[in-house]
Parts: sequence; structure tokens; C-alpha cells
Amino acid sequence: MRAALRSSIGVAVALTAIFALCVPVLFAQFPFLADSAAKAINVQGSVSLLRDSALWAVNTGDSIQAKQVIVTGPDGYAAFKVSDGSTFEVFPNSRVVFRANPGNWRDLADVWLGRIRVHIQKLGGQPNPNRVHTPTAVISVRGTIFDVNVDDGDETTRVAVEEGQVAVEHRLMPRDGDPKILNAGDELIVYRNTPIASLRRIDRGRVMQYVADAVWNILTRTPRLGGGGGAGAPTGGTVPPPTGGGPLPGDTGATPPPPPPPPPPPPPPGG
Repeated sequence: MRAALRSSIGVAVALTAIFALCVPVLFAQFPFLADSAAKAINVQGSVSLLRDSALWAVNTGDSIQAKQVIVTGPDGYAAFKVSDGSTFEVFPNSRVVFRANPGNWRDLADVWLGRIRVHIQKLGGQPNPNRVHTPTAVISVRGTIFDVNVDDGDETTRVAVEEGQVAVEHRLMPRDGDPKILNAGDELIVYRNTPIASLRRIDRGRVMQYVADAVWNILTRTPRLGGGGGAGAPTGGTVPPPTGGGPLPGDTGATPPPPPPPPPPPPPPGG
């Protein structure tokens, strides 16, 4: 009996030692397992976290934790980076939950409303499985760039893939066959009470121009005052005017107008 007990204790000690040796190696290879937070790398306009029914301003450099809700206003935009190098951008008038299921690191975000753009980095050249949830769809990715937009009202989900591949399933309706596979240039719309329709091709150049225009519109809105930390407090700094082209209205550095021409000479005296 004592021999069996000593043997069991020895096995437990050995397993504990192996676990203690493996965990640091595992975290070194996959740092996202040790750090589930995301860091705000670019914040423009009204961007807040919903905590205790109050909005708390987000500044560039702030960290957000699992299950926190990101809220953007009409001029709000924020880009976040997670520890594996992947990023996601949240566009105006959006509601996004970061890692709503902290027990599963593959669940990156839940999009309740609005639009996000996700860039999933591969891990050592290998797929990096992640999921994005919406009220009507589940989007599974391994290493790609794609957009997700959830309409207000009917919660229709629109998925557009710029690079890589994603799989889309209906979240509410019974599964009918395999998930829809979207490749670069594909777009899919998921309606609440309708089976997933067929794919359609999108103009990649048009999508990239749309993204660039959206970011430019955010950056060129009315400059904001610095601040942050309190509920509803404005954050960020002044946005510089665009370079190139003609001077802006009121620009004191514009080229001054030429001087008026000299008056005509007097007429010759009468003969």
C-alpha cells in the first residue's frame, strides 16, 4: 500500500516538473496564450470601452481585456493588436466585444453592430485559427485579411475577403452542408432568417479604395481635444491637414496674390 502511494506521489511530482518545464516553452512559442489582451495602436475620434454601464475613453497605447465592449461614435476609428501580431480595426458606429469567450483564445471578436477589418497573422508559417461571431454568422479564419459588416436593424452580416480564405456558417439556422468557403475577392451576405446564399465576386480595387476613403474621412474630420480617462471624455490629438495640392482655406502659408498693375501714363500735352 505504501509502495503504491509512494509510486503515485512520484508520478505526480514528475508530471508537475514536466508541466513546469513545458509551460514557459509553450508561452515562448505561442505568446498569445500568456497574454489575452489587445493594445490600441491607433485611435481617432470617439472610441470608448463600456464598463459598468458607462463609456470610458480609449487612448492610443491603452490595453483592452477579454469580454470588454468597444464602442465607436460617428467619427470613431481604432486599430488593435493582439500578442500574436494579428490586428483588427473597428470603424465608426460599431459595437464589438473583444474575446467574448476568454476560455477559447480562437474567439477573437463578436461584432454586434458596425464594421471591423481583421488581419490574422500566421504562426511560424502555419495556420492561426480564429473566429469572428456576429448575430447571424460565424466566420472561421486561419490567416487572412477580411471585412465584416453588421447592419443595424436586421443584423444582416456581410463578409468580404481581401486575402486568404475564410469559412462562413449561419449562426441561427440549422446547418445545411459544409460551411461556405470564401477566397480572395469573394463576398457573402448572411440574412437572419434565410439560408446562406451563393457567393459573389467583388472588385478588390474597389474594396481597397473604400477602406482608404473610410480611413481618410475619419482622419480629416474636425480635430479633437486631448483627454481621456473619464466617462465620455474626448481622446486623441489634432489631425494635421493633408499635404500636397493647393492651400487650405485660411492657410496663411499660401502664395500671396500678385500686386495690382500700375496706373496708365498721363496723356501727352495737347499740340
